[in-house]
Amino acid sequence: MKSCLVTGAAGFIGSNFVRQLLDEEPDTDVVAYDALTYAGNLENLAGCLDRDRLRFVRGDICDADALRAALADGVDVIVNFAAESHVDRSIMGCQEFIRTNVQGTQVLLDVALAHQVGLFMQVSTDEVYGSLGPTGKFSEQTPPRPNSPYSASKAAADMLTAAYHHTYGLPAIVTRCSNNYGPYQFPEKLIPLFITNLMESKKVPVYGDGMNVRDWVHVCDHCRALRRVIEKGRPGEIYNIGGNNEQTNLAITRMILSRLGFDESMIQFVQDRPGHDRRYAVDAAKITAELGWKPAIDFEAGLADTIEWYRRNRNWWRRIKSGEYLEYYKKQYGSY
Repeated sequence: MKSCLVTGAAGFIGSNFVRQLLDEEPDTDVVAYDALTYAGNLENLAGCLDRDRLRFVRGDICDADALRAALADGVDVIVNFAAESHVDRSIMGCQEFIRTNVQGTQVLLDVALAHQVGLFMQVSTDEVYGSLGPTGKFSEQTPPRPNSPYSASKAAADMLTAAYHHTYGLPAIVTRCSNNYGPYQFPEKLIPLFITNLMESKKVPVYGDGMNVRDWVHVCDHCRALRRVIEKGRPGEIYNIGGNNEQTNLAITRMILSRLGFDESMIQFVQDRPGHDRRYAVDAAKITAELGWKPAIDFEAGLADTIEWYRRNRNWWRRIKSGEYLEYYKKQYGSY
């Protein structure tokens, strides 16, 4: 891969992916593309923006002209992280989720096709599969049964990607990952929210009985899996990416409490959100057998490192939780 357009490059997973490309693939040039909405933060790319192999473009993936300009010099690969991704926000109103996740993916696919991009990779989620019972795992053959507006929009984008491969011959791959954690994660998500709340001596809100189960993988392991798919994956395929690490939300909460020196009096059980899926777990045997990838970061060690990252980067998350970081974009661009 000589050049890569990364959409959603200033978000959580996108920024980690950009950093990994710059650090570990010295022959790859990167176009980092992001609309800089509330979850896109240029501070996530601090230390990268002045590197010779990175060009940052502020743009919306629904803007075909901006995408064409970003691709003017050509790229080998497009990796699409750009998405509205917070389930609770999709429940409150899903218009932006349909616009960005579905329409935006369609515009990006059209531009990729017109520019004869060598590979289009749609980064998706295990949430498209719906909810599992107490046993079993999602495989790539599991039919999508999304239960939230967010996951429905991601499932639609996945299907569009598959359709462009089948109908137009666009080399395209869909990846579906389990829950990520690690540095630069927006502090609305469970792990960074709970870490930062406790660092401010605030209680942590646990939905329902806290027994919802998720499979967790470190964001750096996820990014390495994506690079392996780019290198060796087969167009037209779906690859599940998982950590083989199922945890209840309550177990995660207790781990964080313990590491930060708090007891369970800091837990505040709150009303469960509508349509809250009970359990996700993905079977990642395909990517392991075909491409030789498996997670390398132990969860307890990864969680400890993540807590330490948030401890060292208090200014980063405080600016987000206060909304201060958005003031930069208002001054710079007149809006965010």
